[in-house]
Amino acid sequence: QAAQQSQSIQTLLEAEKDAAKVVQQARQYRVQKLKDARAQATKEIEEYKKVKEAEFKAFEASHAGSTQNAQVAVDKETAVKLQEIGEAYLKNKDQVVKKLLARVVLVKPELHRNLIKAER
Repeated sequence: QAAQQSQSIQTLLEAEKDAAKVVQQARQYRVQKLKDARAQATKEIEEYKKVKEAEFKAFEASHAGSTQNAQVAVDKETAVKLQEIGEAYLKNKDQVVKKLLARVVLVKPELHRNLIKAER
């Protein structure tokens, strides 16, 4: 009887060891699956990122020409305006200086309008 109990206990211990091994293998399997899923997700994210980068580069390249054209047009217009301003300056500078000097030199002493109103 004691031998049978001992053997039953031994069988239970072996079954418990086997169960522990199975549980450990299941944990390792789960951990490995999580690692694999994480690696797969990272790989998919990188691929998606590359695709979107390529799309953006293509979009940028297709619209760069129109931006360059607009910049050239703005630069041309700016140059024309600067030329016009320069020409207007050269044409009118003598007249402006004469008018300024005439106004500065012309002095008419008279009472301020508020003082004139106060006297009436």
